[in-house]
Amino acid sequence: MKLYSTNNHQNIVDFQQAVFQSLPEDNGLYMPLSVEKLNQDWIKSIQNYSFQEIAKKISYELLKAEFSEKEINDLIDEVINFPAPLVFLEEDLAVLELFHGPSFAFKDFGARFMSRVMAHFSRKEDQLLDVLVATSGDTGGAVALGFLGVEGTRVTILYPKGKVSPIQELQLTANGNNIRAIEIEGTFDDCQALVKQAFLDKDLIGRLNLTSANSINIARLIPQSFYYFEAFAEAKRKGFEKISFVVPSGNFGNITAGILASILGLEVKQFVAATNANDTVPHFLETNTYSPKSSVQTLSNAMDVGSPSNWVRVMEFFEHDLHVLKKKLLSKSYSDDETLKAINEIHEKYNYIACPHTAIAWLAAKEYQATKKDKSEVTVFLSTAHPCKFPDVFPVHLRDKIIDPKEVKELKLKKSLKVEMKNNFSELKEWLIRNN
Repeated sequence: MKLYSTNNHQNIVDFQQAVFQSLPEDNGLYMPLSVEKLNQDWIKSIQNYSFQEIAKKISYELLKAEFSEKEINDLIDEVINFPAPLVFLEEDLAVLELFHGPSFAFKDFGARFMSRVMAHFSRKEDQLLDVLVATSGDTGGAVALGFLGVEGTRVTILYPKGKVSPIQELQLTANGNNIRAIEIEGTFDDCQALVKQAFLDKDLIGRLNLTSANSINIARLIPQSFYYFEAFAEAKRKGFEKISFVVPSGNFGNITAGILASILGLEVKQFVAATNANDTVPHFLETNTYSPKSSVQTLSNAMDVGSPSNWVRVMEFFEHDLHVLKKKLLSKSYSDDETLKAINEIHEKYNYIACPHTAIAWLAAKEYQATKKDKSEVTVFLSTAHPCKFPDVFPVHLRDKIIDPKEVKELKLKKSLKVEMKNNFSELKEWLIRNN
């Protein structure tokens, strides 16, 4: 697979360089130079394949220049070893549960896949790989568990002070081993800016073999496309031939992966990006003015992103044609009050407990569902995290009904280890060099 930078289409690299470099020197993002559609007969019969078989097919078609078929198969068998069930709440409305992995968040798919890809390449290079990542909540936990104990890697996670839930913080800070956590006095956008600055600092990258595990890394997006195909396979088994996806969106990596799936040949009637009060994209689609702003803290903290990095990839996939983009992608934003009301309504209506991000997706799904006429189309909204990760969000009567997985119970007994740091790149750089 060849990739180019969004800031310079002549800057073309191979997949291994894009994975390790993560961010081009020109501060763009890597994009596939070309994407060949999957065989349509295979897609039409996708209901006959398991989740693992679907993941192997997509991975091999995209990465056969870098991996043998056996290497792909072994990687997928190790990474995709938990389900992504499609749970129907209404006849034509379903929730895609993506929280059945080790960190109980959808980012397990990307983090586990990427860690094995990096380990595969780094073994050949025989050098320590330093993974630097910013998180607004769930990315860090998935990356920590995805890379924990992976030989040849060391992970440093930056997260905003006071803006992640207690469970999320423990997932970042209670691992030890090759995982380090830094609490930054600032927002997620500040953490993300520090990571980007690190990748553009020639002195630092000369000292450390730096790469990123954020959704800016192309290796994160490929495996996230798998579950869009898996959802369609499950929908076809229920008799549906048309599908739309509603995606809770913060940094817009998840919906970018869905768009990649559509470019690979998955026929998606509509994408809907559901956001919280950080409404940069809904505002852009309404006004044609793209105005990133400082993020604001909400109950759906993993989506607290005021300047979504992956939006440039969305624009690239649509060749910056706003007319075409607006036909395929809608975006809606919702307040904390609406989120809380939705959490209660979902439980009352379906006896189902949704995390705040999932509740926002449900709101957008119901709004979209009210506009569609075709009953042969199923609306699927993505559930990106287990509700146990956000206990303080829920009213007592719901909180008491949330059953903690045994891994979470064990996590609560562990000690938190973190470094406290100001929002200052010089301080971060000095710490990284001193602790090399």
